Amino acid sequence: MNDLITIDTEYAGMKSIAASFLLKEKEHGIVIETNTTHAIPRILEAMESQNIQREHLDYVIVTHVHLDHAGGAWSLLKACPNAILLCHPKTAKHLINPSHLIKSAKSVYGEETFFGLYGEIEPIPEARVRVMSDGEQFRWKSRNFRFLYTKGHANHHFCILDESDKRIYTGDSFGISYPHLSNGGRFIFPTTTPTDFDGEEALISLAKIVDSGAEAACLTHFGEIQNLRKHADDLEIGIKHCQTSLTLLDDLAPEERFPFLEKRMKEMIQNLAQRRNVLLSEKDWEVLDLDVNLNAQGLSYVFAKSKNTKD
Repeated sequence: MNDLITIDTEYAGMKSIAASFLLKEKEHGIVIETNTTHAIPRILEAMESQNIQREHLDYVIVTHVHLDHAGGAWSLLKACPNAILLCHPKTAKHLINPSHLIKSAKSVYGEETFFGLYGEIEPIPEARVRVMSDGEQFRWKSRNFRFLYTKGHANHHFCILDESDKRIYTGDSFGISYPHLSNGGRFIFPTTTPTDFDGEEALISLAKIVDSGAEAACLTHFGEIQNLRKHADDLEIGIKHCQTSLTLLDDLAPEERFPFLEKRMKEMIQNLAQRRNVLLSEKDWEVLDLDVNLNAQGLSYVFAKSKNTKD
């Protein structure tokens, strides 16, 4: 029986957009990434299908605190009384006391949309949270995990290397690659949302992941990929495209900047798809246009923040 189960959390009602991963050792399990509170019934169903009782979920791990990765952690821990959360120290702070996280998200989405996307979020008891340091080793059953801090997408991000099977769980540090495009093609592109994008750190993180010894990456968005060097080359092109886009904004009027960034992000995705001979249909763009918009929002925020810092 497969010891790695990829769970489609059907984030925002869409398939093959966001994943959780269930690792199984006999009757015990670990969940990596929880998605939102709405996803927890699907995770519990997957555990049940693998004959893992809730009392035998040992650990929950999230790569960073963004709500499409960690928003449901409290609910899964509540359902699984013996599970301990493993996370980055900055992530721990916001999941133990999520009030700022909730307030910030509601200010962006509005209360109704917030609850539609994420549902309730409750505090996690501090006693059930363990902070993992950069480079820290962690043994579970026959597996040895190593935690690697990977800035660039977020400054509170880490990846989880399973040294036993040479898989690395990369959250958003190794980009997005959807498996469900209409012609069956697959390519990869970086994500620069929502507020912490740092191109230089993102490139450093790419190198860490490629040099980790992993033979496969498990992307939260979405699923397992191999040939990490090839994908890293494409991601480097995409990240540098984003960096160049930021340098061009000074010459534009304020009202021109966001449309320009959207155009640049669409060009980036189109170019990376063509690089891997993937033809994108109108149906594909129904999904990808959301990433275009979100990437543009992230870069817009980074640019505004840089101007405020200089001022």
